Amino acid sequence: MAFDLDDIDRSIIAALVDDSRLSVRQLAEQVHISRSAAHKRFSLLVESGAIRKFTAEVDRSALGMTVTAVVVVKIGDRPWPGVRDDLAELPFVEKVQAVSGDIDALVTVNAPDNTALSQVILRRIHEVPGVVSSRSLLILDEAEGHRPGSGH
Repeated sequence: MAFDLDDIDRSIIAALVDDSRLSVRQLAEQVHISRSAAHKRFSLLVESGAIRKFTAEVDRSALGMTVTAVVVVKIGDRPWPGVRDDLAELPFVEKVQAVSGDIDALVTVNAPDNTALSQVILRRIHEVPGVVSSRSLLILDEAEGHRPGSGH
């Protein structure tokens, strides 16, 4: 369902993107509206689906996941939903995305070390029915861009 956002709604979303633990009172103070108006707008944003869930941002390295790779996957004749679901169930797989172009999918893998990473890439991904080939790209450095709702 599409939802028309005004500047206040965008400010509420941006504040929650920065800190999803904000109370309604804190949210109202940050966007300069009354507590009741903040509560009403917050509820509408959740009910409309503009805000789907609240989550914690996790530092992978603090969890011991020190190696990350994006695996470019080519898929054969098996339907995408089955391949997607099987890939997503593999250990250390963070995300599976269908993409356009001459490849079919990107699989983000976070692992504690190169041995675990190679096990997932060389064995587990290639054992998934429908996976024809893969190419791995080791992530050497990364930076955050603009998150949805940040106003940029």
